[in-house]
Amino acid sequence: MPKRQDIHKILVIGSGPIIIGQAAEFDYSGTQACLALREEGYEVVLVNSNPATIMTDTEIADRVYIEPLTVEFVSQILRKELPDAILPTIGGQIGLNLAMKLSNTGILDELGIELLGTKLTAIDQAEDRELFKNLMQKLHEPVPESAIANNIEEAQQFADKIGFPVIIRPAFTMGGTGGGIANNEKELAEIAENGLNLSPVTQVLVERSIAGYKEVEFEVMRDAADSAIVVCNMENFDPVGVHTGDSMVFAP
Repeated sequence: MPKRQDIHKILVIGSGPIIIGQAAEFDYSGTQACLALREEGYEVVLVNSNPATIMTDTEIADRVYIEPLTVEFVSQILRKELPDAILPTIGGQIGLNLAMKLSNTGILDELGIELLGTKLTAIDQAEDRELFKNLMQKLHEPVPESAIANNIEEAQQFADKIGFPVIIRPAFTMGGTGGGIANNEKELAEIAENGLNLSPVTQVLVERSIAGYKEVEFEVMRDAADSAIVVCNMENFDPVGVHTGDSMVFAP
């Protein structure tokens, strides 16, 4: 793919603190992205809330902002730097969520800033539980019976319909944060309330539990020409039902 000559300054969004579901690999990938962009002659501005990273070294980007990764602070940086584009995808879940929020405020359109990498529609479709479920059904891919809930009552109604146990999956959270397996109404109320509070869109997916199934993952890369390649296939040591952060993964 030829170099973009219409872009000169790029704001890279870092991944913030190292936590389960968003660990040091994002610091490494972000560092490599900054170095690669500078090598191509682009001016790189980095914003990250975590100073204990490689990417916040002064030699990695042209300018580094160690500020909270919130709409308020990043909007101020955007107005000051006026980049041609932002790159949020190497910022993990935090970067993706922040890109969605910035777009919703209208500041990207106001300042004429382009979003590089994954499109907003694709981010929304992957992170919004209802949109993702609808996409899988459209593609005729098998998915467990499920329902979207925006409050505890809706979650309880669906659980009563299909029976326990059920899995609660909040939308737009990192590494399954706020989710869990509910075996009764008391656990359902606790997990659903926590998940709804942690979800930026106050949404959880309640689905029939498939705990005990073998868990296999595939990492797929797709480019702008819609070409795709499987770069890694993995098998979890523990079955579905055990959080990935508490398990081991074998690759390949």
